[in-house]
Amino acid sequence: MVPIMPAAIETAVSALTVLNEEERLFQDSVRRFAGERLRPAVREMDEHAKFRPDLLREMFELGLMGIDVDDQYGGQGGTFFQSILAVEELAKVDPSASVIVDVQNTLVNNAVRRWGTADQKTAYLRRLAQSSLGAYALSEPQSGSDAFALTTRAVRDGAGYRLTGRKLWITNAAEAELFLIFATIDPGSGYRGITCFIVERNAPGFGVGKKEDKLGIRASSTCELALEGVPVTAESVLGEVGKGYKIAIETLNEGRIGIGAQMLGLAEGALAHAIEYALERKQFGQPIADFQGVQFEIAEMGTKIEAARLMVYNAARLRDAGQPFTTEAAMAKYFCSTIAEEVASKAVEILGGVGFTKDYPVEKLYRDAKIGRIYEGTTNMQRLTIAKALLKRRSS
Repeated sequence: MVPIMPAAIETAVSALTVLNEEERLFQDSVRRFAGERLRPAVREMDEHAKFRPDLLREMFELGLMGIDVDDQYGGQGGTFFQSILAVEELAKVDPSASVIVDVQNTLVNNAVRRWGTADQKTAYLRRLAQSSLGAYALSEPQSGSDAFALTTRAVRDGAGYRLTGRKLWITNAAEAELFLIFATIDPGSGYRGITCFIVERNAPGFGVGKKEDKLGIRASSTCELALEGVPVTAESVLGEVGKGYKIAIETLNEGRIGIGAQMLGLAEGALAHAIEYALERKQFGQPIADFQGVQFEIAEMGTKIEAARLMVYNAARLRDAGQPFTTEAAMAKYFCSTIAEEVASKAVEILGGVGFTKDYPVEKLYRDAKIGRIYEGTTNMQRLTIAKALLKRRSS
């Protein structure tokens, strides 16, 4: 018989979605910024495919670009979970702003904070937290899902290296001042030759090329990088030589929680617009929210969003607690990207004809949702990760 713990001595356990006071205050501040400053600029930024520099400066001033960077380096000294809250809140209004904050916190800052030397942290973390946007340059023309099939080379040059190659689909590249460049020092060693380098935008031989004209998240820049014998010192190596694969794998595992949060916020924003419209729009003498068909759609959308929120929050809290979270991160990214596309589509349908126009925000959210199933590990790659983990559990 399993003993039942008496109620008097039960350990109090908070629900996943219950925020403490610090988390609530932080969430409220991000929500205010998104509603008051970001929302009025969203359509213009989307049409011009450019994020407003003044809003980017404000995000730095609010501390959103260095959320879990220690305060000794000018950061907020917060948690990974708070980064996830920020990504979610911003995505409700503009997923473009959300992914800028996501990449900065969950990929770039995280990598430097975890693998940087004391000198690298002093040199770069304060800049990243207070003024300089960062970019994470892993993808190449022939290395998408096969992330480690890199052709960018790092060739020894005296005490340092010279980097030569191309990078594609690099988020934040148009505005970034610091880049984490993954290159191989020995193609014959496979992933064991991959090394990560910190490169300044003004480095000789380094160039930011074509900016992609995208379907969605248009205000977030995505560019090609060209490296033509870029000189870097041995002190520019992040982590150990040949251990870049470890940095990439571990940061991307955490980044997937960020993408899950982005897609969660997008879905929440789409549902809010759908409910508001359903309550206002009248047909046959009554609000369309009174019709059972519309109610069923809203119920389904809300239920899937709540499930997505639980998955994202669980993965983020596991990460902060130092518990294994890789499978949960893959599940969150997979599920949230799926329901974001579905919820945004249903929101367009609830709005009807106007939902198909740029006069209403759901059209943009529908376009923004598609990338969630593609970047930082496609849907099929997440399925493989999840399946392997479940099969391994069963076999052991």
